[in-house]
Amino acid sequence: MPIIKSAKKRVRITKKATARNVKTKRDLRTAIKAFTAALGTAKAGQEHQKAQSALDKAAKKNVMHRNKVARKQRQLATHAKAAGVKVKKTTAKKAPAKSVGKPKTIKKTAKKTTKS
Repeated sequence: MPIIKSAKKRVRITKKATARNVKTKRDLRTAIKAFTAALGTAKAGQEHQKAQSALDKAAKKNVMHRNKVARKQRQLATHAKAAGVKVKKTTAKKAPAKSVGKPKTIKKTAKKTTKS
């Protein structure tokens, strides 16, 4: 057990983060297993969406690396396509672009030089 106050705090924080990560991983595994079990049935499309969502959440919470998540999502989509499941392509909503007017032009003024 740590003695220093900051080390004790780190232990508390680590416990909370571990519990959160375990829950995310468990939900992810459950969603993927449900999808693989539903392949070939009518519920496969719904389960595919849930599995994709669970993977996105794992990436967002840094439980899994984003490249691994992308690879897993692609694998799920391949399995779904092979089983004849219609895969909905979801696109992330983009924030509306800020309207930018004309860029301000900087006027250059010529310096007057006097010769003596």
